[in-house]
Amino acid sequence: MAAFNILGLCGSLRQGSLNMAALRAAADLVPEGVAIEIAAIGDIPLYNDDIRAIGTPAPVLTLAGQIAAADAVLIATPEYNYSIPGVLKNTIDWLSRCDPQPFRGKPVAIMGASPGMIGTARAQYDLRKVFVFLDAHVLNKPEIMIGGAGQKFDGTGVLTDATTRQFIAQQIIALRDWALRLRP
Repeated sequence: MAAFNILGLCGSLRQGSLNMAALRAAADLVPEGVAIEIAAIGDIPLYNDDIRAIGTPAPVLTLAGQIAAADAVLIATPEYNYSIPGVLKNTIDWLSRCDPQPFRGKPVAIMGASPGMIGTARAQYDLRKVFVFLDAHVLNKPEIMIGGAGQKFDGTGVLTDATTRQFIAQQIIALRDWALRLRP
């Protein structure tokens, strides 16, 4: 087990997601002593407070436990209609109702890949607002907005763009250092 563990979350369920490919690239770019585990969010049901009143579903509790156990969280998300994808927002809404709320005090970094030129800037801005409410500690820099993503990954989902690889590696180190500074 690595000395520093990051939990990766992808805001896309698509099998060929470039955001999942970016998370896999991040997992390959970690420095010694750091590991990234990618968690699944596809089994999280649509949020319904009637269901929550009966009992929080097992996939939500599992994910909450994974977040609590991680030293930090790395989110890779696409941008849908200028904002956060529904599946990711739904997951966060469920997690926000857990007790204890797993994002409270948790270091979080955000990145995103998009075919557009601004590479998920709006979705990332909206995620930052959500995490302010959840009392998470979002890493400010470096920001990773992978614009024109279709040209930066090969046909098998491998990140081939050297500059983007360098930025992701820098973000992982910055997230680790940020989290270590925040530790009590």
